[in-house]
Amino acid sequence: MAVFNRKAERDKRHKRIRKKISGTGTRPRLCVSKSLRHIYVQLIDDENGRTLVSASTNGKELRKEGARNNIPGAEKVGALLAKRTLEKGIKAVVFDRGGYIYHGVVAAVADGCRKGGLRL
Repeated sequence: MAVFNRKAERDKRHKRIRKKISGTGTRPRLCVSKSLRHIYVQLIDDENGRTLVSASTNGKELRKEGARNNIPGAEKVGALLAKRTLEKGIKAVVFDRGGYIYHGVVAAVADGCRKGGLRL
């Protein structure tokens, strides 16, 4: 009898996605990860192995507002990341949902980035 392990299944999905998705310096990978309380997003240049920009509900700006791992908090994180990304001169990114279903909080991050001016 096989035991269902939610984290192992998500890791398998993420590896399958990462075979096809890669970020460059001009079009970095927007990686989403989440915990029970917070949501974290970062732009990664896979060619050089560097994180270019990051944002989370645990950061200074959003912690004051009380943002958490919910849809309004995810939209704020997406908008903050888009603002920081556009300041660096990056206009387009590749979206990496991290093995999560494109629904709810993950979709809200993408919507917040689009509203902020990023092209996904």
